[in-house]
Parts: sequence; structure tokens; C-alpha cells
Amino acid sequence: MCLAIPARIAEKLDNDMALIDLGGVRKDISLSLVDDVAVGDYVIVHVGYALTKLDPDEAERTLKLFAEMGALQTEDQP
Repeated sequence: MCLAIPARIAEKLDNDMALIDLGGVRKDISLSLVDDVAVGDYVIVHVGYALTKLDPDEAERTLKLFAEMGALQTEDQP
């Protein structure tokens, strides 16, 4: 199973690279597959590549759902 997640562009770097922020976790990714991305935009990230730009409202809803799923999983574990 593959999982692509929304992430916010925190900083644009050289050579089509960017620094993303995933709830405080920061990681370098490639922007070579997307156009017209700016700091603050959300992108769908899979295996280190931004695949597409994402609507900010949709990104926030998706991230909220992921957070809720993580909270439920934590509550279910002893």
C-alpha cells in the first residue's frame, strides 16, 4: 500500500527542491513534477516528490482526519 500525504511548503530551495513541514517534521522534497508552487502552498507528497498542488482547505481537512485517526489509534492501544 502506498500513502501520499499533504504537506506545506516551508521553503523553496535550489534545483527544484523544497523544505516541507509535516506537523513540525521538516524534510527536503523534489518539486520537479509540479509547476507554480510557492512557500505556504500545500502539495501531495509521495516518496520524496511533490505530485500535485492541493487546495489549502482540502489539505487542512485531510490533515485533520489523519490527526484524528492517529488519536484514535493511540486511544485503542494499552
